[in-house]
Amino acid sequence: MIKDIVLVGIGSGIGGICRYLISLAMSHVCNGFPWATFSVNVAGCLLIGILWGLTSRFQSMSPTFTLFLMVGFCGGFTTFSTFSKEGMALLQANNYMLFVLYTIGSVVLGIAAVALGFLTTK
Repeated sequence: MIKDIVLVGIGSGIGGICRYLISLAMSHVCNGFPWATFSVNVAGCLLIGILWGLTSRFQSMSPTFTLFLMVGFCGGFTTFSTFSKEGMALLQANNYMLFVLYTIGSVVLGIAAVALGFLTTK
């Protein structure tokens, strides 16, 4: 149990660092739309779909490795709490059209990316 908790923590830390580095790299791409968070959420959804598909296909994959990647890394990498905060900020700034595009785009593309990742590895 302790080993699993530590692995999730390490994976989450690595995922969070990757998310931060991507946000730094994309800091010049703004235009009022939170592109870094949007991109990370869609990429994270694709990654977790791929991992889910691989674990379904290859039963021999270590549950510990799966826990490290799916719960730890993907959990630390994706940013739905930041997504919610930025959505609220768009509403507070009366950017209703950007809020709707951001919210629907994130959810629809996120689900589509999970499905794509899963189906390509099935």
